[in-house]
Amino acid sequence: MAIAPLSSSKLSASNSKSQSCDAVIIDGKQVAADVIESVKSRRAMADIVPGLAVILVGNNAASSVYVRNKSAKAEECGFASQQFDLPVDTSEQEVLELINSLNNDTNIHGILVQLPLPKQIDSHQVIQSIAPEKDVDGFHYLNTGKLTTGDTNDALVPCTPAGSIQLIKSVMGASELSGKHAVVVGRSNIVGKPMASLLLQENCTVTVIHSRTNNPGEICRQADIVVAAVGIPNFIKEDWIKQGAVVIDVGINRITTDEGKTKLVGDVDFENVRSKVSAITPVPGGVGPMTISMLMQNTLDAAIRGKSLITKES
Repeated sequence: MAIAPLSSSKLSASNSKSQSCDAVIIDGKQVAADVIESVKSRRAMADIVPGLAVILVGNNAASSVYVRNKSAKAEECGFASQQFDLPVDTSEQEVLELINSLNNDTNIHGILVQLPLPKQIDSHQVIQSIAPEKDVDGFHYLNTGKLTTGDTNDALVPCTPAGSIQLIKSVMGASELSGKHAVVVGRSNIVGKPMASLLLQENCTVTVIHSRTNNPGEICRQADIVVAAVGIPNFIKEDWIKQGAVVIDVGINRITTDEGKTKLVGDVDFENVRSKVSAITPVPGGVGPMTISMLMQNTLDAAIRGKSLITKES
C-alpha cells in the first residue's frame, strides 16, 4: 500500500479555553488534499491515464451524491471516469455481466460498485465478481486476505481504514505507533477488521471492542489510539477516553437537534471528549474526505501495477 507524502499544513489546533489539553483538531480535508496532489504528481510521472468505472444501481439520494463526488475527483486527478447508472429493478445477472465486461476491459483499472444495492442483488456475489486487481474498494477476499496476513505490497486496502491510518500518522508520526495500545470500536468487514489489521502492521497492540464485549469503557480507557466505527451517534463518551489519547471518529450520523434541525455527528461525543485528547477528527471534515482520496490512490496503484504487468509480458 503506497503512503502519500503529507504537507506540513495538514493540521489545525483548537484554542478553546474550555479544553484542559490543547487538542489538535485533525484537518481531514487538508490531508486528503495532500494525498490528491501526490496522486496527480505520481500519475503524471507514470504517464498513465487510470480508468475508473463506478456502478450505481437505483436512485438512492445519498449514493448518487457519493458517486458524483467520486467521479468528479477522478476527473480532477486526470483519470478516465465512467459512470454506469442502472435502474433500481436491474437484475443481479445484469450487474454481474457488466462487471465481467469491465474486468476484461484493459482501459479500466478500477471498478467500484456503490453500496447499498437493491434487495434483489446479492452484494457479496457482486463484490467477489470484481477482479481483485481492479477491486479499488479493497473488499475482495484476495485483498482482505493479503491485508490480514500483512502482504500489502500488491493488495488494495479498504479506503476508509487506509485513510484513518494516514490521519493517525499525521499527528503521531510514521514511526511512533509502535507499541501503542489501539482500540477499535466496531468489527465490521468494511472498517473495523481491516483497521485492526493495519494497526497491527504498525506494531500496535490492538483490541477490538464490539457488541458482546464486557466492560468496553474500561478497555477503551487504556487506549493510546481510539478508532470509533459503530454507527451510533455520540456513543463514545468522555469517561471512555484516556487523557492525551488520539481519537479517530469514522462515524457519520444524521441527528435531529432540539431546534428541529438536522446535523451530522460522529460516533464520539466530540465537544466533551475533545477536552481530554491530544488529537481528534471532527465530523464532518475528518475521516470522510480521506475515503475518496484513498480511492484515487488505489485506482492509480492498480493502473501502475497493470501497466507494469503488461510491460513484463510484452
